[in-house]
Amino acid sequence: MDSIRRRVGRREFLKISALAVGGIGLAACAPQSPSTPAQQTSPAPQATTPPSAAQGMTPAPTAPSKAEPKLGQQLIGKLEGPTIIRDPSKFPKGFKEAPMLADLVKTGKLPPVEKRLPEPSDLLVIQPVEGPGKYGGTWRRAFTGPADYENGDRLVSLDKILHLDYTGTKNQPAVAKDWKISDDGKVTTIYLRKGMKWSDGQPFTADDFVFWYEDIYNNKDLVPVKTPEMFVNGKEGRLRKIDDYTIALEFDEPYYLLEDILGGDTQLGGGQAWRARFFMGLYAPAHYLKQFHPKYVSKAELDKRIAEAKADGWVVLFRLKNQWELNPELPTLGPWRTVTPANNPTWVLERNPYFWAVDTEGNQLPYIDRVQMILGENLEIINLRAIAGEYDYQDRHMDPAKLPVFLENQQKYGYSVRLDPQNIGATQEIFFNQSYEGDPEIAKWIKNADFRRALSLGIDRNQLVETFALGIGQPGSVCPPADWPYSPGAEWKKKWSEYNPTLANQMLDKIGLDKKDADGFRLRTDGKGRLRLEWTVVGANMANYTGVAEMVAAQWKKIGIQADVKETERSLAQTRALNNEHQLYSWNNSGAELLFLFPRHAIPVEPTEAYLGPLWAKWYGSGGTAGKKPDDPEMLRAFDLFRAASGQKLEDRIKTAKEIWKILVDQQYAIGLWGESASVRITNNKLGNVPGRQCSDQNCRTPGSSMPATFYFKS
Repeated sequence: MDSIRRRVGRREFLKISALAVGGIGLAACAPQSPSTPAQQTSPAPQATTPPSAAQGMTPAPTAPSKAEPKLGQQLIGKLEGPTIIRDPSKFPKGFKEAPMLADLVKTGKLPPVEKRLPEPSDLLVIQPVEGPGKYGGTWRRAFTGPADYENGDRLVSLDKILHLDYTGTKNQPAVAKDWKISDDGKVTTIYLRKGMKWSDGQPFTADDFVFWYEDIYNNKDLVPVKTPEMFVNGKEGRLRKIDDYTIALEFDEPYYLLEDILGGDTQLGGGQAWRARFFMGLYAPAHYLKQFHPKYVSKAELDKRIAEAKADGWVVLFRLKNQWELNPELPTLGPWRTVTPANNPTWVLERNPYFWAVDTEGNQLPYIDRVQMILGENLEIINLRAIAGEYDYQDRHMDPAKLPVFLENQQKYGYSVRLDPQNIGATQEIFFNQSYEGDPEIAKWIKNADFRRALSLGIDRNQLVETFALGIGQPGSVCPPADWPYSPGAEWKKKWSEYNPTLANQMLDKIGLDKKDADGFRLRTDGKGRLRLEWTVVGANMANYTGVAEMVAAQWKKIGIQADVKETERSLAQTRALNNEHQLYSWNNSGAELLFLFPRHAIPVEPTEAYLGPLWAKWYGSGGTAGKKPDDPEMLRAFDLFRAASGQKLEDRIKTAKEIWKILVDQQYAIGLWGESASVRITNNKLGNVPGRQCSDQNCRTPGSSMPATFYFKS
């Protein structure tokens, strides 16, 4: 810490510690498009021009107006990124490779590059944003520990079936060379790349999908609750192998949403690196994982491997072996593979010699040899290191409140600062666990809609935005920006979300919490003293959840509510949430702007991460065979709407999404604090093929849609 302080300088360090808020005037930088005028109740269909579902595109926001630029927009560059070349006549005829791999070829440790790539007609050919780059170098980046695995997942997200383009609106090929949807919407066929290989050189084929489907997904020990993404109207779909390089996903009813599922940040389409730890992702390296599966090895041999790994049973062993960030032996498909695991102070990734993408001149990607993730004990240290120029490209964990100091030091330390606008409805929000059972008195109140509404009215969001986001963002509810196609209208951004402590106090009195102790805090109705809410926040992760929660807790004192903020390490916090032990939980709803692709932070339908109600999510995901059925009719109505959307075409899905958002906002299952922020990005000036602006939404797997495999060091 002292060395960082010396590098940044005393003046800058003091400025970080006691930053004067509001002096940079960046409030207009937040949305990708300006908000719809307040009097407009819903986005005009003709302005939205949503893309066709048949084109595999997600809804696009309305066109930006010509409002006069404000201070800070100079930090927002041109939205740009690499493109995929699909015309085989434009494919390169010859191939080149990184010097470090060429040396291994010379010594016979690797086959020649043309033997490591797919067949020439089946390559993934990428046109970088600037042009072909140079090989070599180590990308320095920050991470917060093993629980920050998504940090690395985002760099290798080309391992998805389909991949969103740099605009975040159009599906394009990735692991799948191509795909086709039947006219009736019931069958989606996926075509693989002939000759494509895993990072250990073994063939990647349809058998890797069959192994996932039959031996992982349909094994109840591994997947006790199946994903809703394999169901349409309660009817489960099937995966079928057609030939070695073709599979089909078949359903009894139309499933028009599936194409976008395969391109989004979803359980089926999320890719191996991100989803394998949950036994999802649609495929798995059969040749490697079979040695840890009881179907393929004897009990004696499996017991021996369990003992060697000191694992608690074969399921735990299988999970450990199936996590790329912890197991360097696991074959992967991304541009880099783990060589030093993430449970070390430095998580090191190294180029995949069998990566199946090239640039337009035939250079095998990636250009950069290694990625070095450097452990940061907390966000303050990570941001201090970024200010001192110690990272080459960092868009995760950057604190907007440090923006003035970033700007002041960028020339000194050779980096540039960019703001990437987001379409997030809630950059920070408070989840109420609707299936909580640990304390009946607390459960009664957090399941009471008027209690939640009153707490929302007791929050001064403007103070939060100015203090923690330098004015970047729109205070309001959890729903998407007013100009977003799924938005129910501008008025829903304000519903139950404007500061009114007088009304909040009246509502709390009316529902029966009218008795207070000597300090003015409301008393439990069971005679057991003060009503105290336990609020779980994740420490050292992306945003200052702790600081925000403590300010909200201070504001709630004015309405007689005590909230005890408990900062918790992310893995432990998630485990407690999965076990239904939390009462309140801080996070964001990034990705929920595309509600049907990433619903987990809006509506509890995914058991792997359901802060709004883990037992409700298990009930929904299991088709009613596990978990607990909601006793809330409004949530059941939202579930019915969500379930029906899978078989709807885009126009009807937009209408359905609006109805769901109305329910979620009115019921305040989660309290939105502010949204439509802009993420801060720090880039070494020596790094090439970096976009002026990148898609910064969850489904773009930021910086995944910018294709980090094309980044390179100019010198």
